[in-house]
Amino acid sequence: MDRGLLDDSRVELLLGVLVDMTPQGPFHADVVAKLAAQLVRALPDSVEVRVQSPLALSDDSEPEPDIAVVAAGDYRSAHPAQALLVVEVADTSLPKDRGVKTGLYAAAAVPEFWLVNLTDRLVEVHRRPAAGRYTELHRVEAGGQLVPAGFPRVSVPVADLLE
Repeated sequence: MDRGLLDDSRVELLLGVLVDMTPQGPFHADVVAKLAAQLVRALPDSVEVRVQSPLALSDDSEPEPDIAVVAAGDYRSAHPAQALLVVEVADTSLPKDRGVKTGLYAAAAVPEFWLVNLTDRLVEVHRRPAAGRYTELHRVEAGGQLVPAGFPRVSVPVADLLE
């Protein structure tokens, strides 16, 4: 079997550049698994919770967010091009996720983006994308609840993720 140049690499396409993906530590992986499980249980059948799968946001960007909530559908021949909610869990990747990825999701009109900040033990909730940036930012600490704007009956305690 032929092996390609990037077979053993974990990269994602961001603004036309292949960017190395930071290896996940156990805390990162645990938060992704817990949040994905909670969202799968709580969200309706009209959506899918995709974990570490590509989003085809544009011709030059195909990020692989930790979690993407997308409309239910057949994605066997193409990755979803839009998401209702995107979640990135970050510690060492915090600058990239706060900068490039936040801008990508806003430019793609993803209505809500959660940045789970493992360093500061809080979640940065970005909403209302306009002109390539989010116009609303809320920080939710361990005592708070994450309530997706598109799914107001869903509530995820931040403490369940970060403590």
